[in-house]
Amino acid sequence: MNLACCCRSTIMGKLLSLLARDENSCCSAQQKYDIFLDFENAQPTESEMQLFDEVQIVLTEASDVLSDLKHYSGADQYIRAAINNPSAEQNALTWEALMPRIRTLRRFYFFSQKIAFVVPQILTEICSDDITPSLHLENQQALVKQFSEIIEFVLKFDEYKMRTPAIQNDFSYYRRVLMREGASVHSFADQDEDSNSNLNVANKVSLFYAEATPMLRTLSNVTSQFLNRDKRLVDYAIDMLSTMVKVCIRMLETPTVQFRKQETHLFMLRVLVGLIILYDHVHPNGAFVKTSNIDIKGCVRLLKDQPEEFQTENLLNALRYTTAHLNDPSTSKTVKSLLMEA
Repeated sequence: MNLACCCRSTIMGKLLSLLARDENSCCSAQQKYDIFLDFENAQPTESEMQLFDEVQIVLTEASDVLSDLKHYSGADQYIRAAINNPSAEQNALTWEALMPRIRTLRRFYFFSQKIAFVVPQILTEICSDDITPSLHLENQQALVKQFSEIIEFVLKFDEYKMRTPAIQNDFSYYRRVLMREGASVHSFADQDEDSNSNLNVANKVSLFYAEATPMLRTLSNVTSQFLNRDKRLVDYAIDMLSTMVKVCIRMLETPTVQFRKQETHLFMLRVLVGLIILYDHVHPNGAFVKTSNIDIKGCVRLLKDQPEEFQTENLLNALRYTTAHLNDPSTSKTVKSLLMEA
């Protein structure tokens, strides 16, 4: 055994204790999971390495996508000028200002397809039915960390998108011009435009941004498609999501678990919320029913008890407004009231 593997085994032996049942639980689904997910230092094992490297390329691009989205500035001024003065000269100026933004927005859309491509590959590895979810979490920490980073990316992307109405304004104007002008639009478009500019792609991109939470829609759709491909894995994958939720809760609630970086604590809070939202979208009955494997009340209280600097109100809003089943009749009034109250 090499030194790295030896160190990893020693660390994991100290930090991991698997599956401790809650003696007061009324059913086997309600378990306490004392598993340490090393979100700061997890390294891929040999069996994880190939997929890890592929996913890491996507995650590196994800950072650039978030940075570009966070600093996105619309072409409102140019669009207004073109509407008020629809001369050929003004239209050309507007189009020149608009096209770099459109390329950026298209890049975001095509990046969502990269997310849709790697997520099923990760789920295939961490949701196989040959071992329990807790053993997957112990043995595949690097892939679990990457899956968590994708979930965090999804939350951040959709949060930034909702704060940037210029995105839809810019793309709606672009699409209207494309529909109206057709091929002639290329007379004042950039010379490097290719078939991605066609109306068919524009329609797809427009539908993407029409979603309030487009990346969440992408993630939930691809997860549901993964589950539908193999019905045997449905319960197992759902169990994996709920297990990850429980592990996050236990780590956040355990005073002895100290992170070197405050950002890691906030990262875990985001992942916790993202997992609940994803679970709620892919589980037929959602996360809010009484029979759910997720302690929603405990999660909400945990979020509300966080120090002010963690700004968990945004995460609570994500639970309030991006889940699928909160307003179902089956949702407990107590749970809904707890979540909705300020």
